Amino acid sequence: MLTEERQQKISQLVQQNNIVKLHELTHLLAASESTIRRDLQDMEDQGLLKRIHGGAQKNNHLLQEAAMSQKTNVHTSEKQAIAKLASQQITPEEVIYLDAGSSTLALIDFLPIDQDIQVVTNSVRHAARLIDRGIQTIILGGKIKLSTQATLGNTAVEQLNSYRFTKAFMGTNGIDLQAGITTPDPEEASLKKTAIKQAEQTYILADASKFGEITFTHFANLTEVIVITSPLELPQQKAYQSITTILEASL
Repeated sequence: MLTEERQQKISQLVQQNNIVKLHELTHLLAASESTIRRDLQDMEDQGLLKRIHGGAQKNNHLLQEAAMSQKTNVHTSEKQAIAKLASQQITPEEVIYLDAGSSTLALIDFLPIDQDIQVVTNSVRHAARLIDRGIQTIILGGKIKLSTQATLGNTAVEQLNSYRFTKAFMGTNGIDLQAGITTPDPEEASLKKTAIKQAEQTYILADASKFGEITFTHFANLTEVIVITSPLELPQQKAYQSITTILEASL
């Protein structure tokens, strides 16, 4: 099993069970203790879990958010599949909003370059990649949050309020049946809310590890968006499908 596949499975087990034991992981993943220990250390460094004696536990910090450089290196195959499915929702001559985040970053490589689309984004990194692909791009002004490379604040919100979008593609840190869709940063939440309000249709791009997670600030209800995700566990699939539309990407 590849390192990425093993760590994705560990992430899923931690999210489902809150605590996982080292000896259970070695058995389930057919890997040595030293290999699993390295995985757990790597995942803790990325803010994905917290190591404890004999295993690891779910990281429950409502305000914690991994840096963009860390996010792009986890769940990569899932994000690619999600991005490909998201790109299929785009039709010619659309004006779309592209939120900052690693899942939306993956979407850029799948955007059609021959359909005369225009993109507005609040991400410096996204804007650079969009320009490299020759896609018409507007970047919102405002202060830049260093960890996510996103523009935030009143300037960005005011500018966003002057635009209308056919579709918005958003990232998230948590999706929960009761808490809805959340992000750690209130300023990011404000911008996300505005983008959703200005869009005819909003898609949330989120791999399966985001389900059941709750962070500090609510920015959308499940009933007002379409979620594009990787395959969910059967209990999750039934629960979330009952109250919202979910498109599942094939891996």
